Amino acid sequence: MIDKNTNLLVVSAHAADFVWRAGGTIAKYAKHGANVTLVILSYGARGESNDLWKTEGQTLENVKAIRKSEIEEATKCLGISNYEIWDFQDYHMELNEERMERLVRKIREVKPHHILSHGPTNAFNPDHESVYKYVFDASVLSTSSGVVLEGTTVAKQARLFGFEPHQSEISNFKPEVIIDITETFEQKQAAMNCFKAQPHLIEYYALKASLRGNHARRCSGNNEYKYAEAFSRSFPYVGGEFV
Repeated sequence: MIDKNTNLLVVSAHAADFVWRAGGTIAKYAKHGANVTLVILSYGARGESNDLWKTEGQTLENVKAIRKSEIEEATKCLGISNYEIWDFQDYHMELNEERMERLVRKIREVKPHHILSHGPTNAFNPDHESVYKYVFDASVLSTSSGVVLEGTTVAKQARLFGFEPHQSEISNFKPEVIIDITETFEQKQAAMNCFKAQPHLIEYYALKASLRGNHARRCSGNNEYKYAEAFSRSFPYVGGEFV
């Protein structure tokens, strides 16, 4: 059940990753009252803004400003008010001890029930694989009393879910969780349209949502599912019954 007692932390490597891969799910959690916290590690200025660099005289500062504007508009579309941009350099992203401590602190602050970020494999983007390891390690460190960070208290182990990577089959991705986003697909579509720096992905991810909607109907028997998003998971489901 999604409600005001649910804490969701989303960690996105680059400016638009959270929208392409999980925008509908994030909007659904926000719509139903969950506490959604979004951390965007970089603007994706070096590796995920190719169209912007085709402008003569383009600068890194201007690319970041454009991506920041896109992020601001997209978060409004999804209903996200609590977000941070950490402005790490991308391509490739260095995730050192200091940055690990920063994320551990954030996890202990948010105390998320669920963490949504990148999955373990991505054939074409090493930043995404690095961020998966970064988030996984930070989530484990956040639970250890022996990892002493002044001003923080330990968190419980969150459930970790991984975005479906671009070029799923080539990245050897297999859906382990499929979330219906029919009620929030229009919000996702609006958020995707904010990212003019990567227009080629808008149609791709709209089609992907429809494809996963087909899988959702087939696997569940619920014909009301029209659009969906797929995720991997880092830990098995634990409960007192099958769900």
